[in-house]
Amino acid sequence: MGPVLAGVLQLLALIAALALAYVPLGNHMARVYSCDRHWRVEKWIYKGIGADPDTGMRWPAYLRGVLAFSAVGVLFLYLLQRLQGRLPGSLGFRSIDPDQAFNTAASFVTNTNWQSYYGEQAMGHVVQTAGLAVQNFVSAAVGIAVAMALVQGFARSRTGELGNFWSDLVRGTVRILLPLAAVAAVVLVACGAIQNFSGIHEVGQFFGGSQQWNGGAVASQEAIKELGTNGGGYFNANSAHPFENPTPFTNLFEIFLLLVIPLALTRTFGIMVGSVRQGYAILATMGVIWVGFVALMMWTEFAHHGPALQIAGGALEGKEVRFGVGSSSVFAVSTTLTSTGAVDSFHSSFTGLGGGITLLGMMLGEIAPGGTGSGLYGMLIMAVIAVFIAGLMVGRTPEYLGKKIGTREIKLAACYLLVTPALVLVLTAAAMALPTPGHSMTNSGAHGFSEILYAYTSASNNNGSAFAGLNADTQWFNSTLGLAMLLGRFLPMVFVLALAGSLAEQRPVPRTAGTLRTEKPLFTGLLVGAILIITGLTYFPALALGPLAEGLAS
Repeated sequence: MGPVLAGVLQLLALIAALALAYVPLGNHMARVYSCDRHWRVEKWIYKGIGADPDTGMRWPAYLRGVLAFSAVGVLFLYLLQRLQGRLPGSLGFRSIDPDQAFNTAASFVTNTNWQSYYGEQAMGHVVQTAGLAVQNFVSAAVGIAVAMALVQGFARSRTGELGNFWSDLVRGTVRILLPLAAVAAVVLVACGAIQNFSGIHEVGQFFGGSQQWNGGAVASQEAIKELGTNGGGYFNANSAHPFENPTPFTNLFEIFLLLVIPLALTRTFGIMVGSVRQGYAILATMGVIWVGFVALMMWTEFAHHGPALQIAGGALEGKEVRFGVGSSSVFAVSTTLTSTGAVDSFHSSFTGLGGGITLLGMMLGEIAPGGTGSGLYGMLIMAVIAVFIAGLMVGRTPEYLGKKIGTREIKLAACYLLVTPALVLVLTAAAMALPTPGHSMTNSGAHGFSEILYAYTSASNNNGSAFAGLNADTQWFNSTLGLAMLLGRFLPMVFVLALAGSLAEQRPVPRTAGTLRTEKPLFTGLLVGAILIITGLTYFPALALGPLAEGLAS
């Protein structure tokens, strides 16, 4: 079997598995967020935090809950890292420096999981399990909660209430993420991923010296890392490390984990707004973009030039031979089109155009299918923009799901779209213009520029992957990337929740003969086109200076 055929068959198997999980998981999540009953363990949590889960929240109160909870998370994780040297289970590692502790705290609380450190050489068991793993759960649950608030904005009318943040947060964690992650962790352990709390030990003699490894609760963290589209690895090699990702089967299983919730949320959306066909339209948009990007990535990585690459059977630099070019291409596209950031190969070693595809995937806004929760609300914002464009074409007031898209709504949607590009382009320009940040680049020319552009694109879009040639463990990058992660996460949420509140206050508009049918393939095509055109107009000059220049020159 040739490598191209093997890659295609793995892709088809992945699509089949996602299709089987789509309806039951989507239905389950709809029941979770529509149910009025609270489990006993949930009541204990509410009592412990002093929250009333039955109190309806308008969008300012919902936003205050999101920001307060996340601020406490940043502070707790920062202090945990700063005190690591005094904690048991630290494996002898020292406390984390202030700038790196801030960067890591911001990273994991914002669901970015950017890492400017070597995991196995910096973080002990307590920080990994009580700090990083906990944030993997709750940051994903926050994203789903905000998405559900926007869905409630479409589903409700003549009320400003969007539900209860604390209820949405706890239910998402207890009823969705914890059970799925537990099952996934068992599968990974059965396939060879490690799960222990052992210390540092030598594994053998190599060229007169010894190599050391430390154990850890790797399988459980790997499960929620993918399931919650987090991405931070227990080891520096991330999902290319055999302790995290032992076999080709686990590699495909991890891709399944990082895609399954964002895709299934489209069915949850359809059920909650009363039309599953609306969910299928959003799913089709995500699917068209994802499949298109996978096809492009496989083409760029298999259509290699030169006798050495032809003999090797592909562009294998930076890729695990356990997985090959095809599976690595699917993983790279899936992790950058979601906000996962996990890697089973090193994107900096991809072909010039292949690296550009990973960059473009993040620049779309992490919406195809996007992060856990954030992908759905990002795609719904783009749907609002597409409906507005269609309204301009026919000279009619735009409507989406029975709600008018007026001046206030389109301003909020536009502000959402502008936040991330502004962060990416301004911070990239500053890093290239100032003398100190450039010292972190190990490459010059177009590829060196791509390293900087990739870093700020990844941070601002809460992805977390990197072009590995950049030394980001400096005060400049730790500080600016941390700031980009915080602003890139929470400023868009402000506009999403404000839009949700505005929609929830409206009266439903009856459908007429002139209403745009947003459940039809025509709208899906319009939405795909709007996404690609807006992204292209925003980022093309930057892409032309980096990956496009590199790819055309090779």
